[in-house]
Amino acid sequence: MTATEAPAPPAGITVPGRVRPPGRRVASRGWRLVGYAVLAASAAALLLPFYWMVVSSLKTNNDVFTIPITWLPDPVVWRNYLDIWQRSEMTTWLGNTLLLSVIVTLLQVFTGSFAAYGFARVRFPGRNLLFLAYVGTIAVPWQSYMIPQFILMSKLHLSNTLWAIVALQAFGAFGVFLMKQFYETIPEELSESARVDGLTEFGIYRRIMLPLSRPALASLTLLTFVTTWNDYLGPLIYLRSPELRTVQLGLRTFISQYNAEYALIMTGSVLSVLPVAVIFLLGQRYFVEGIASTGLKG
Repeated sequence: MTATEAPAPPAGITVPGRVRPPGRRVASRGWRLVGYAVLAASAAALLLPFYWMVVSSLKTNNDVFTIPITWLPDPVVWRNYLDIWQRSEMTTWLGNTLLLSVIVTLLQVFTGSFAAYGFARVRFPGRNLLFLAYVGTIAVPWQSYMIPQFILMSKLHLSNTLWAIVALQAFGAFGVFLMKQFYETIPEELSESARVDGLTEFGIYRRIMLPLSRPALASLTLLTFVTTWNDYLGPLIYLRSPELRTVQLGLRTFISQYNAEYALIMTGSVLSVLPVAVIFLLGQRYFVEGIASTGLKG
């Protein structure tokens, strides 16, 4: 190497003033466009069933399953959104579903975050073994203990009441796991400093851990709310009175032995999806942040 020649920069380091070759810029831009096209196609494929549901809610009942599929309703039947309120107890169904979702979500967020703090910050014998056993219940399918659980609820006289669903879903191992993973990302020094200042464990949980855990709390809130809102099997087993039906059970009434009003079913499905969509849009930033911060921890 002569005195006039500059040494080559290390691999992966860009020297200021050095321009990337035009061919490499074009190739990089081409791959980026391909990535955008794949993402757009994937998003369209995921949204296609929801689009078909909305379109079907604006059709007549005979036009819902026509072949070939008509992607634009002709004519547009706006009256479906009026008929479903007049021909069903949609207000009662949505009210019961909202009540259950809110109560179960509040209880799961409280119990999950509180128990997770004990597993993450309180030292006691057998803590890791107890946590492993508790989280292991996630792998047990509900169908394996569904009958004993129903017998227990019947013995407690909670069957055919909304309290049966609340009692069954107020505690969840997934929420404890999610919150514990997030708590462990918070420096232990904060808790130690609070203890030195005389703050109790309850005070540390309420004043330090909860304010710092908003992303994880938002994620747990959204996941629990959506799961409870969309639950069908639980209400089907425990809620038998018509005045206790949730929106999922209520939509089942549009299917009779010889006929099914698919247009009204799609209309009710749209109405049931709207609250969940609005909640997700309002809390998506915290949801993504909470999932990223709890799921990437090694």
